[in-house]
Amino acid sequence: MSRNGKMLRGKDLNLWQRMYIPEILKGLRLTFWSLFRPKITAQYPEERFNPPASFRGRPVLVEENGIERCVACGLCSRVCPALAIEVQASETPLEKERYPEKFEINMVRCIFCGFCEEVCPEEAIIMSKEYELVFDSQEEAVFGKDKLLVPIESVQDRLDFLHKHR
Repeated sequence: MSRNGKMLRGKDLNLWQRMYIPEILKGLRLTFWSLFRPKITAQYPEERFNPPASFRGRPVLVEENGIERCVACGLCSRVCPALAIEVQASETPLEKERYPEKFEINMVRCIFCGFCEEVCPEEAIIMSKEYELVFDSQEEAVFGKDKLLVPIESVQDRLDFLHKHR
């Protein structure tokens, strides 16, 4: 309706416009144009994704000079929303008072949120760039210290990123 109360009649469409031919041709033009654009899809198994330093992959424990950094404070297991981390502390004769006798992460439960990395006072648990996790059974998905410990050099770019953005 218009302001004065009279009905307004829309523009009459011709046969060409009523059959939506112009719109179909616009869609075909866009489709044809996209055939010649460069492809952005990676051919996954052959072409590997190289994640940036900000990527949150599989969590790992950092060891420095053959000694693990973790002091078994248990903050990571308390902050984990998926309850994927289990830590049991033990005494040590080294200058740090405790170390984790048992440190396990259930990768099936882990949601890769990075809370464990944020809360760790020793920067002992870091999110790595590893993203390919395949398991044949539930038992294989529970990573102990033997699978979690990595040298500090392998996660140095992630540590540099964290120092820059904290």
